[in-house]
Amino acid sequence: MEKHHWGSRRFLGIPEYRRLLATRLASQWGDGLFQAGLAGAVLFNPERQADPAAIAAGFAVLLLPYSIVGPFTGALLDRWDRKKVIVVANVTRAAFVLLTAFAVVAGLSGLPLYIFALVVMGIGRFVGSGLSASLPHVVDEDHLVEANALATTAGAITAVFGAACAIGFRTILGAGDGGSGWTTSIAVVGMLASAFIASRFKAGVLGPDEVDEPHNAITAVARGLVDGAKATWHTPSVTAALAALLAHRAAFGVSLMVTLLLMRYSLEDVGILKAGIGGLGEVAVAGGAGILLAGILTDRIVDRFGVKTTIIGALLLTAAAQIGLGLPMTLPTILAASFVIIFAGQIVKLCVDTAVQHDVGDEVRGRVFALYDTLFNVTQVTAVSITAMVIPLDGRSPGLIITAASLYLIGLGAYLLLLARKRQVQHPGLVRENDSSHPIG
Repeated sequence: MEKHHWGSRRFLGIPEYRRLLATRLASQWGDGLFQAGLAGAVLFNPERQADPAAIAAGFAVLLLPYSIVGPFTGALLDRWDRKKVIVVANVTRAAFVLLTAFAVVAGLSGLPLYIFALVVMGIGRFVGSGLSASLPHVVDEDHLVEANALATTAGAITAVFGAACAIGFRTILGAGDGGSGWTTSIAVVGMLASAFIASRFKAGVLGPDEVDEPHNAITAVARGLVDGAKATWHTPSVTAALAALLAHRAAFGVSLMVTLLLMRYSLEDVGILKAGIGGLGEVAVAGGAGILLAGILTDRIVDRFGVKTTIIGALLLTAAAQIGLGLPMTLPTILAASFVIIFAGQIVKLCVDTAVQHDVGDEVRGRVFALYDTLFNVTQVTAVSITAMVIPLDGRSPGLIITAASLYLIGLGAYLLLLARKRQVQHPGLVRENDSSHPIG
């Protein structure tokens, strides 16, 4: 029997889904503005210089400490009312947005600046995990793929819009420390709006419905990593798709470093196509278009071909785009590569998100999302850091482009190998039996 597709209007008719989506959009607008404002302050500020090692250090300080804490905070998403967690987290990171902005205005660099930014980014990931873990509470399981595609796609596009706003504010307020600080501070509006919208939920409506936790909070938090890893391992659909996504993230980290340095030191404007931070804005728009297309097409592609063929096709497409569009290293081909690679990567991400939401039990879902987010961060930081050690300052390195393409193929091999693993689910309390009628199952 053919599955009936719901349009976005049908989902937006569900008040709780609409509120959850609005919470996500406000949060991700603030994220996009904050990240672009900070990138402008650190990478494209005439008062500062940035080399590959400094860029890699920035990524490491921003993402790695949270990656250590992430799995443990996942236990909190499965222990406390997720509504309260999302509200408190947003208010907290709004405060740290202001601290980061003050640090930029004061001309601080290195560790003092990154510590404040670390808290904003880390709690932002925590909020994202909470929103993803909450989605099955507001939408029927049969429509999770579509609901997730709409929420993730709209959120990613809103983040791109936030980044574009940062570039616009920077043009008005100035590119130096003062203007960059004021631009970055505007992100506080998104965080506080997100907290206010989330506060309108009734207590407990976002879960968790059951708390599979020891009474001692410290023990519960310490167990987060182990439980998340167990639930992931016992769910082959999640393990395999996650391996594919991590390969994409590693390749993306390599490409990101190449693109940043090309835009900063190597490329020049070509007509309406810009180098520098304006070029990064155009790359973000191209990527946003890819995310939008993925959000529209993923559910239909999965229904038509199945999740296995969809992920295989996405990885092959990214490898081909990396070689065909990445190697020329010109502004037009970089934009085209951004569109194709982010489009295909988003398809894989939507498949992973839905696999976790559908196949992992609610009592451990927050920990699995937090573990997934942590691996996501560690993989990108590792790729960026290794790339920084070998890349020339101008970013021109065909060998790194070929390496990125190879990572997609390695991810494809890992995906097929892990998917073939026929492992008996030994802990039914942690994971659900796969539903063969579901496209992700």
